[in-house]
Amino acid sequence: MVTVPAGSTLVLRCPGEQPLALIALAEVSAAFVAELPPIPVLGPDGPGSRRFGILELVSSAGVTWVEAELRDGTLTATGAPPTDVVQRRGAVRRPGMYAATGTAELDTEPGRRLVAVSGHVEDVSTTGLLLRAAPADSLHLPPGIVRTLLHISMPWGDMAATVATVDQRADQLRGTYEWMDPADEASLRAFCANSG
Repeated sequence: MVTVPAGSTLVLRCPGEQPLALIALAEVSAAFVAELPPIPVLGPDGPGSRRFGILELVSSAGVTWVEAELRDGTLTATGAPPTDVVQRRGAVRRPGMYAATGTAELDTEPGRRLVAVSGHVEDVSTTGLLLRAAPADSLHLPPGIVRTLLHISMPWGDMAATVATVDQRADQLRGTYEWMDPADEASLRAFCANSG
């Protein structure tokens, strides 16, 4: 099953233009990428506009690219569908809602700065996690997060980890672990192994 969550950012690359960041307004799902229904999106264009390009589609199954058309606020996959999702999660994931607080490090000029974030982790694996969070004064994560130090409330207690950003969309951040206490690493491995 391929799911594009509401609120996620989709990037449409049109020839000769800057990439367009489009926010999905509703969750859509299908068994395969080629079967996804049209996705209602919020974008910079007005009514009657039409664009064609390559869509970077980030979904629950991973990342893929597909030809797409943006027309009147609706994004539709067109042409020959891709044969496969090009990035898949290899580690077993454990979905849930685990409260998280931490500090995000931003890659900004003239230097890096720190921002406090809070929210929850929606799934964990032995290699990384999906965080849905924002600073206290915003609905979305600031752009350019390179790593985040998180304290996550797990069933066995507080887990601290440093997470390197893999993908960041609105209030979602996917990342891989850079550092974790060995005891938490063992507890997480056991926790994910018991996901069935």
